[in-house]
Amino acid sequence: MCVTICAEQNTLLVLIMELSGPSVENTMLQEPAEGTSRPSAVVLAWRRLQQMYQKKLDDVTPYTNARWIFAIILILLFLARVFWLQGWYIVTYALGIYHLNLFIAFLSPKIDPALSDFDDDGPELPTSNNEEFRPFIRRLPEFKFWYSVSKSTLIAMVCTMFDCFNIPVFWPILVMYFITLFCITMKKQIKHMIKYRYLPFTHSKPRYQTHQDAAKPEAAPLVAEI
Repeated sequence: MCVTICAEQNTLLVLIMELSGPSVENTMLQEPAEGTSRPSAVVLAWRRLQQMYQKKLDDVTPYTNARWIFAIILILLFLARVFWLQGWYIVTYALGIYHLNLFIAFLSPKIDPALSDFDDDGPELPTSNNEEFRPFIRRLPEFKFWYSVSKSTLIAMVCTMFDCFNIPVFWPILVMYFITLFCITMKKQIKHMIKYRYLPFTHSKPRYQTHQDAAKPEAAPLVAEI
């Protein structure tokens, strides 16, 4: 009798261990390893803010006209502030040079055809009717261009709130130098466009008319019989 009871107890213990074993192992796997810590609340909040900020940028991406109207209003507000305060000309000059560099990158192709190691499979425009149409791919995409312009204008506006950036300078010299630099840079860019025969704007896929289409007679209009 005692032997039977002991055997039953051993069997129950084995069953309990088999049933409880996987749960214990799963619990050990789910627990974080020693030496690793969870991200702090500040890190989690910063990640959440980054996700919200990126979502806002994604939401305004399709509204091209509204985005550029906002950027132009920012620039006009900055210029009005500089004109009203009569200072911070160095900040204005640096902002103008930065915007000029962004504009040149916006007009330039992603792969410069002037390079000696130019890849034939790059985004070049077709030169004959039989070639496949390839749109113009910019070095600086339109959205990044707008984002950089808006962000730099806001940073420049913040700089006008600190007197340490208000360096005294004879501003007409900066204006003449900026106009000269703008003319020289744009002249060089236009010559580059004419030399390699490309336009920095692609509206729609063009239709090429072949000789067969030109020689095909037009169908006579149908006239209803009276």
